[in-house]
Amino acid sequence: MEGKGINFAAFPQTAIKVLTAPAAFFREMPKTGGFVEPLVFAVVMGVIAGLIQSVISILGLNVAAGMATGVASIVIMPIMIAIVGFVGAAILFVIWKLMGSQESYETAYRCGAYISAFAPIAAVLSIIPYLGGVAGIVAYTFFLVAASIEVHKIPSQKAWLVFGIIGAILILLSITGQMAAKKIQESASKMPQMTEEQQKQIKEAAKKMQESASKMPQGGQMTEEQQKQMEEAAKKMEEAMKNMPQKQEKE
Repeated sequence: MEGKGINFAAFPQTAIKVLTAPAAFFREMPKTGGFVEPLVFAVVMGVIAGLIQSVISILGLNVAAGMATGVASIVIMPIMIAIVGFVGAAILFVIWKLMGSQESYETAYRCGAYISAFAPIAAVLSIIPYLGGVAGIVAYTFFLVAASIEVHKIPSQKAWLVFGIIGAILILLSITGQMAAKKIQESASKMPQMTEEQQKQIKEAAKKMQESASKMPQGGQMTEEQQKQMEEAAKKMEEAMKNMPQKQEKE
């Protein structure tokens, strides 16, 4: 029955072989045999990657935030790898079919699942801005090319051309995404901050406006005194907003 007799003790050797000799691994990889073993392998790699990310979070942030992020990584990473594995296999299956592969979806899934051996290393590389993401994409491209040649019998030149273009697009998206995130973070850090006194002034002004509005006669007309109070409250709010400190940019 599918899923019986999974050799967990062999997972470390499998991961090492994928990372050090991908061509030989994919050449010898069974193309069938069920989804359970490669799925479990991918989940185990996800757990290890999540543990690594948790350690990075604890070392890079305050302990409280680091612990929360770390626990989330341990839980979320395996789930993501398990779910994305099936979706990613469907995408790879279509790409390989278009390239001339005669293999099944199961074979495509097994290829993608065992490539997840790189996930723990990708987690370590993620601490390097820009270059870490680029290195990860280049490595995954290399593994996909190896699987294309050895499992799907795609000519080397075609495999490098197709996955090279896909990898280049992903690298571009990764860099632009990180740059956009950095700009948003910088913009947020430069937003004006209100002092406690300014917050107090705005609250008092708002309270006066509310009181004046509540005392307005039913006819909807304000008395001269109420108009004066409203104008003073609005003026205080305007002054408080104008006096909000602006962070000066360093020359």
